[in-house]
Amino acid sequence: MEFVTFEQDGVPCPGLLSADRKQVCGLAEAGLGDWASLNDFIAAADPELTARAAEAAAHLEGTPVEQVRLLSPIPRPSHDIICVGVNYRAHLEESEAAMGKIEHQDSVYFSKRAHIMTPDGATVDGHLDLDPCLDYEVELAVVIGKECRDVAPEDAEDYIFGYSVFNDMSARSLQKKHNQWYRGKSLDGFSIMGPTLVHKSALPFPIQVDVRSRVNGELRQDSNTRLFLKDIPHLIAELSHGITLEPGDIIATGTPAGVGLGFDPPRWLKSGDTVECEVQGVGLLTTHIK
Repeated sequence: MEFVTFEQDGVPCPGLLSADRKQVCGLAEAGLGDWASLNDFIAAADPELTARAAEAAAHLEGTPVEQVRLLSPIPRPSHDIICVGVNYRAHLEESEAAMGKIEHQDSVYFSKRAHIMTPDGATVDGHLDLDPCLDYEVELAVVIGKECRDVAPEDAEDYIFGYSVFNDMSARSLQKKHNQWYRGKSLDGFSIMGPTLVHKSALPFPIQVDVRSRVNGELRQDSNTRLFLKDIPHLIAELSHGITLEPGDIIATGTPAGVGLGFDPPRWLKSGDTVECEVQGVGLLTTHIK
């Protein structure tokens, strides 16, 4: 079961993707209620509503996907993206080789501005005039389904709505220039997620899926979430202790080795490049660099 947001008469419309992934239908048309956004639906999605959505997806007759413009599934998040840094050992090592020792005793957390989320297939301004050191990072995104605080690790899945593919685009010179990573991670267009939001029921938990990226067809990153330094239950438990997480909050769980920064010399993105980020069972997210 996959959820989408698509443009209908110039207005974002939360919707459902058919089981064969060929058609989309607004949530209201699918008999699931009239919701202003996918965030609103997520906040109300109890087991009964979720079951109705699964049934609707199985028999959905809507508009062919190629006839609509898919937006990012959550075009305007309620909060900035919660990002997990260096959550694969090999990426930690390549990052430290390029940027120096990253001091930490537990997970590294930072936020990424999410003014408007960039959708699948978009052409992104690389802001190469500000920073020529443009990089890609494929990540599994976890979307919170229920308000929560002080979650025990064994209960983490209860508070997840679903998953998407995230590209944590990064301006590396700006990232290194400032003491915090926020600016280098947050230029307009750099929060890229899609193409859909896959409901958690589609994947067994704990999640062990392949995570890959390609640049112009060349495989750059190739790992699996079983190699996380800190798994999803740990992340949700730690983040929610003292912090309230809300429906629709997005956690980008970290990227594996193989980013442009990790090569010698570095292999930065340039105008005309195409980046493909893929998470097994979740989707393929394509980005073109302006």
